[in-house]
Amino acid sequence: MTLRTSHHDGRQVLESGRVTLREQLPADCAQLAEGKPAELVWIDGIPGEGTMSAASMTVQADAAGVFQPAWGVFAIQRSEDGMAIGGIGFHGPPTDGVAEIGYDLSVSARGAGWATDALLALAEWALTRPGVRVLLATTEPDNIPSQRVLERAGFLRVADHGNLRAFELAGPAT
Repeated sequence: MTLRTSHHDGRQVLESGRVTLREQLPADCAQLAEGKPAELVWIDGIPGEGTMSAASMTVQADAAGVFQPAWGVFAIQRSEDGMAIGGIGFHGPPTDGVAEIGYDLSVSARGAGWATDALLALAEWALTRPGVRVLLATTEPDNIPSQRVLERAGFLRVADHGNLRAFELAGPAT
């Protein structure tokens, strides 16, 4: 699938097939962190817990003066109608060539490949950014569906990070 990138209202927007990833700015994240829709229409009415938690991380980074645009939260939207079905993004900007990625789907959107599509799009974009060599994702050991999403997106299991299963996707060799 072709990844199209653009900016709209000061936000990074990534479009790939049936998913659109729309960056959420710190003001949006402040609303999402409180479980408010942040001007999005959510399939289950409100964002999921993982999206709210990630939005809190972006709010904290902004308050600390370390927020970097495009290295926070993106809403996952169905391209056909703009319905928000989850969140995906980074735990912050890359460090030593590694960017940590996470995602969350609304309950009603699970099991239909949306997370895989969103992860493929964000990974393609991230691995073209300067200074990014590897994407890292971790899951709870019993979160088999998330581990399958990572595997379908090409991530490979690496050594555990504490009690979490870790997966990495390396960019093209340079």
